[in-house]
Amino acid sequence: MTHIDTNIQRYIAPGRRVHLAGIGGVSMSPLAEVLHGMGLAVQGSDQSGSPAVDHLRAQGISVHVGHEASDIEGAEFLIRTAAIHDDNPEIAAARARGIPVFERAEAWGAIMQQYENAVCIAGTHGKTTTTSMATHIFMAAQADPTVMIGGTLPMLHSGYRVGKGDTIILESCEYCNSFLHFFPTVAVVLNVEADHLDFFKGLEDIKNSFRRFAQLTPPDGHIVANADDPNAMDALEGLPLFTFGCRQGADCQAQNLTWNHGRPDFDVVADGRFYAHLSLHVAGLHNVYNALAAAAAAYVLGIPGQAVKDGLEAFSGAGRRFEYKGEYHGARVYDDYAHHPSELHALLEMAKSLDYRRVVCVFQPHTYTRTKALFDDFVRELKAADLAVLTDIYAAREKNTVGISSQDLAERIPGALYRPSLPSAAEALRELAREGDLILTVGAGNVFAVGEMLVEAGAPACE
Repeated sequence: MTHIDTNIQRYIAPGRRVHLAGIGGVSMSPLAEVLHGMGLAVQGSDQSGSPAVDHLRAQGISVHVGHEASDIEGAEFLIRTAAIHDDNPEIAAARARGIPVFERAEAWGAIMQQYENAVCIAGTHGKTTTTSMATHIFMAAQADPTVMIGGTLPMLHSGYRVGKGDTIILESCEYCNSFLHFFPTVAVVLNVEADHLDFFKGLEDIKNSFRRFAQLTPPDGHIVANADDPNAMDALEGLPLFTFGCRQGADCQAQNLTWNHGRPDFDVVADGRFYAHLSLHVAGLHNVYNALAAAAAAYVLGIPGQAVKDGLEAFSGAGRRFEYKGEYHGARVYDDYAHHPSELHALLEMAKSLDYRRVVCVFQPHTYTRTKALFDDFVRELKAADLAVLTDIYAAREKNTVGISSQDLAERIPGALYRPSLPSAAEALRELAREGDLILTVGAGNVFAVGEMLVEAGAPACE
C-alpha cells in the first residue's frame, strides 16, 4: 500500500521556517516543539493564550494570539490543525502567495520516518488509553520515547513528550483518513466500528480505511490486531497479523483473568509463553484489551515483560478517561471522554460493576451527524444508567442540518432529564445527588465542566 502523496518531507529540514496555525492545540504544540528540536525556525498563532502557548514561548518559539494574514510573514510553509479552515486569513494569505499548506497529520508522518520504531495506535475507541499505556511501558523500559497522545497523561503532565530514543508512539486517528499519512512500523488496530459518518460512507468504507492503514507497515514491520473484534478481523483478512485477545487462538492472550472490585488481574501469554502478570489499577474488560494491545506492541519490539508489568501497574488512567474529579455530598464524580455507543457501553458496564448505589450519567452527545446516525444505539446504552441527564449536543465542527437534538434522546429513555445548558445540568445534579452515587460526566466536548461546577459547589467554604 502506498502512502497519500505529499511533498512535505522536503520542507522539514534544519533552517526552514514554518508557521503553525493553531499552534496551541493538543497535537500541534508538541509538533512545534519537535520541529524546533529538529532545527527548523518555528513560529505560529492560536486563537487564545494557554499554558501550551506559554510553554512554547519559553522554548523560544514566537506565538501570536489571534489569526491575521501578517502572522505568516517569513514562513516557507504552513502546517494547520483540522480546526483551521480555508477561510482562515492565514491560510487564505498563504494560498494567495503560493506558500504550501500542509495538514498536521502530514507533518507527523514525515517526522516519524526519522525513528526506527513508529508505534501507531488506531481504533474506533481506546486509542488514548492504549497510547498512554504503551507510553508507560516504553518509559519503564527506559526507551526514552517521543510520544503524541490525544489527551493528558498524568505521568507526563501533558499529552506528549519529546524523547531521544529510537521509538515514537502516536495516537492515530482515522477521521478524514488522517492516519494514512503515517509511516507505522507497528500498526495497532484496537477495533473497527461505524463512526465519523460525516466523512465515511459507512462501515465498509471505514474497514477499507483501516486496511489501508495496516498495509502501510513495511515488510519487516508488525500489524497488531484485536482477534476478538469481528470487524477488525474482517478488515485485515489475509494480512500478516500478530493478534491479541481473551479467547484461545490469539498470539497474545489474557489468561487466568480474575477481578478485584472491577479491576482485572491476569497473565499475558505471548506465542504460548508467559510474558507478564498484570494487576491493573483501571477497571473494565475494555482495559484488559487496551493493556493487551499495548503489551503486544511492546512484545513484537522486544521489550521485556518486566517493563510491561512495571509500566502498566503504574498506570492509573489518562485524562478524561474515568478521571476522578471529586465529591459532592457523598457522591463521587468522575469524567469520561466516551462519545460513541460502544464506549458508553464499556463505561457504564464497568461503572455498574462497582460498589455504588446509583450510576448517574450526564451525557453530552458529540456532533449532530453521529447522534443522528447512531441514535438507537445511544438510546439503548444510556438506558443502562440509573438516571440519564442529557445536555445539548456539542456541535464541534458542524451545524445542525439533520434536525436532531438531545431532547429527542431524553424522550426515548425512561426517567431521563433534558437540561440544555451545562449550568442547568449542574443545578439538576445538586438537587438529585445522593450519598453513594457515582456521577459520570460523559462526552468529547466540554461536559467535564458540569462535574467541576458540582465539586466546587460541594467544597467547604474558605475561612
